[in-house]
Amino acid sequence: MPQPIRLKDHEKDARLVRQRVLVGAAAILLLVAGLVARLYYLQVVQYEYHSTLSENNRVHVQPIPPTRGLIFDRNGVLVADNRPSFSLTLTRERAGDWRQVLDAIVEVLELSADERALFEKRVRQGRRPFEPVPVLFELSEEQIARIAVNQFRLPGVEVVAQLVRHYPQGEHFAHSVGYVGRINEKELKELDPVDYSGTHHIGKTGIERFYEEQLHGEVGYEEVETNARGRVLRVLKRTDPLPGKDLVLTLDVRLQEAAEAALGGRRGAIVAIQPATGEVLAMVSQPSFDPNPFVTGISFKAYAELRDSIDRPLYNRVLRGLYPPGSTIKPMMAVAGLDAGVITPSSRVFDPGFYQLPTHSHKYRNWNRSGDGWVNLEMAIMRSNDTYFYDLAHKMGIDRMHDYMSRFGLGQRVALDMFEETAGLMPSRDWKRARYRQPWYPGETLILGIGQGYMQTTPLQLAQAVTLMANRGKWIRPHLARTIEGRPPVDAEPLPDIRLRDPKSWDYARFGMEQVMHGPRGTARKVGDSAVYRIAGKSGTAQVVAIKQGERYDRNKIQERHRDHALFVAFAPADNPQIAVAVMVENGESGSGVAAPVVKQVMDAWLLDDNGQLKVEYATPLKTEVGQR
Repeated sequence: MPQPIRLKDHEKDARLVRQRVLVGAAAILLLVAGLVARLYYLQVVQYEYHSTLSENNRVHVQPIPPTRGLIFDRNGVLVADNRPSFSLTLTRERAGDWRQVLDAIVEVLELSADERALFEKRVRQGRRPFEPVPVLFELSEEQIARIAVNQFRLPGVEVVAQLVRHYPQGEHFAHSVGYVGRINEKELKELDPVDYSGTHHIGKTGIERFYEEQLHGEVGYEEVETNARGRVLRVLKRTDPLPGKDLVLTLDVRLQEAAEAALGGRRGAIVAIQPATGEVLAMVSQPSFDPNPFVTGISFKAYAELRDSIDRPLYNRVLRGLYPPGSTIKPMMAVAGLDAGVITPSSRVFDPGFYQLPTHSHKYRNWNRSGDGWVNLEMAIMRSNDTYFYDLAHKMGIDRMHDYMSRFGLGQRVALDMFEETAGLMPSRDWKRARYRQPWYPGETLILGIGQGYMQTTPLQLAQAVTLMANRGKWIRPHLARTIEGRPPVDAEPLPDIRLRDPKSWDYARFGMEQVMHGPRGTARKVGDSAVYRIAGKSGTAQVVAIKQGERYDRNKIQERHRDHALFVAFAPADNPQIAVAVMVENGESGSGVAAPVVKQVMDAWLLDDNGQLKVEYATPLKTEVGQR
């Protein structure tokens, strides 16, 4: 049976089409609205963000490192400057596979595997994005030419001109001025990344480290436009850096050289201070080293030779060397005894060549085994009589000794601006109990009275102690900076002056020191008689190895490096002190015979004119605060 024919419903079809058109239009409108909303969000709401991203692909901010401040001696002689040098830098973000680039550098310049490892270590240090990292310094003309020819193999590598620290005086000021070196990983974490952007060196030792903030300066910036390969097209904006402040030292190049010559190549230390100002005129630690290789990176072999040398050239003997002061502290002990009231200028002690504690059989020997007979204070200092000072120490006791010697700066840091200074040791009952869990014994007090035993001092502390003798107790911290950008350094925590019940006590001790140099039985009379001015001084001998009871010191039975150290402290002219000097000669044995002539040579270089006569300005006492005391 035939099927009925369906008639087409045009109205229904039209409604369906209209519905589909409306749905499609709505979908299109929604999509367009979403697109417009997204465009609005990206181009209006996040305009700043995306424009910055876009700009960063074209514009980069590059730091401009400041020029480090210069350092001069007191007379304007340059001791630290900045020398132009060509360096090879690598920017990791522009190098692609930077390890492969390093391999290419090593191949092109024919360098060693050790240098390749050093390059990688430098590049791995965390730095700001797109900041060039120096991998090789002081390029030669041949190396620059090789880099230029092979530039196509070295993406991200550039040869740039930089100012590199240079020390024209070489070894003379290695221990005082110090040196700068590359910033290491530890320092990088501690430094302000903004202040040190673009800076690759920092003060490591000496004045360079202590005054790092002033010498460094302030970093500058420039905005540069780059192409897709990172090459700079033009500079858009520039903020110039502020250079570091110049520093004028108290040191005198001429006196420094004279002091080194006086030491004559022997191991030792010399410190010369101007008493009225605390200015350090000379600071010598021998042997020394050339600081220049440390600036750009010393080789492993060269550093190992310095580090492992038996003479320890890297060791700053002035600030870190610890030595028993020996008899150099006897004038200070005399002042302490007079002020404490345990002795008077006329107090006498009989010296048979030794001293014994009551009810003890042990004999504490005088250096003069035959004895000096009856000895008063003047004679005790002039002859450096141990027996007198054994007796004085016994009367004083350890507690009062510790108090007075600490006031002279022993056992504490005394400098104003010397970073590496160690405190030394002025022992006490409490110190020994904490260190050894033992009580303090009377015999230890005796040997402390002649500068032996547990006491440890630096040459700088001895120089400051004799400066206090010259200043009659007025405390002025020794310092190396004379002016920083024209202004003198300020002592934020000045130490109190040593005030005595009777100021004449200074005169008694000082006169004894003059007798050491000019008295009829002075231990350094030969040196004093050759001077055209009066010197107040005191010798000292510091034991390196102990000698058994009853035995005598025999230099022929002792290795050279086990022999006694020779020390001498002095100031001059005695009635108008212009210079105070402390000398330590390692294993020199005789303070009067070895160290005293060194002291006089240093003083002559400062006090005498070209004709060998005392300079006019030093001949008459100056009206200073110290001189009027």
